Amino acid sequence: MTRTVQSWFWISPDDRAKPIAWQILSLNWVLAFLLLTLVCFFSFSQLSYNWNWQTVGGYSGFFWRGWWNTLKIASLALVLSTLIGMLAALARRSGFLVLRALSRLYVELVRGTPLLVQVSFAFYVVADAFHFQDRFTVGLLTLSLFSGAFISEIIRGGIESVGASQLESARAIGLTRFQTYRYVIFPQAIRVILPALAGMFANLIKDSSLLSVISIEEFTWNAQQVSALTYSNFECYIPLAIGYLVLTLPITLWTQWLEKRTRYET
Repeated sequence: MTRTVQSWFWISPDDRAKPIAWQILSLNWVLAFLLLTLVCFFSFSQLSYNWNWQTVGGYSGFFWRGWWNTLKIASLALVLSTLIGMLAALARRSGFLVLRALSRLYVELVRGTPLLVQVSFAFYVVADAFHFQDRFTVGLLTLSLFSGAFISEIIRGGIESVGASQLESARAIGLTRFQTYRYVIFPQAIRVILPALAGMFANLIKDSSLLSVISIEEFTWNAQQVSALTYSNFECYIPLAIGYLVLTLPITLWTQWLEKRTRYET
């Protein structure tokens, strides 16, 4: 039977849960990419701008060093912020009222203030009071605490999405609190957590650019320095955008793969 045009470019609501042939996916991805390329090409062609890639190319080592530092900061912050977020989420469900209050206070203070202010306060006030001048460590901890507050609420929302009847059933069969979290809560909560967590991880990587306020040599700070030296803004910020995309895209693809692995009918 001849395939209609509608089957190549349109999926009915009843068929959206079914797998799509790779030929159809490939065609539509290529069309989307071409459309985006045409928009970008037209926009840049309208600029009255003298491109100067040769001068910026002489600072390629500067870009690579900044990108590598951003990768190190983001990798460490991803792990640390996830641990902080998990601990804060569990503290919100703790029987100790003081622990609950501290966790709630931490989350509300961090989520209610800009990261730029927190980074400046952490380095120029708190770290200075303790005579601690390691910019990398202060920036890493501040970024981790900032992201950890958001991750805490994501995890808490996932935990509370599990029905109370399942928790009662777990207690009825004699599961300990740890076993209940391990075998009942987390396997179901992870499906709710993953989409929001992917976005949070991507934001964490991009938020690391604000550490330039305390002169950490990360990707954005180095790009700004090259831009100031060469007066070539677009030539510096286009590689900057591509560099961040290279860091965030694998996170998104990895979490989408995990979503498929943990998806099941309830």
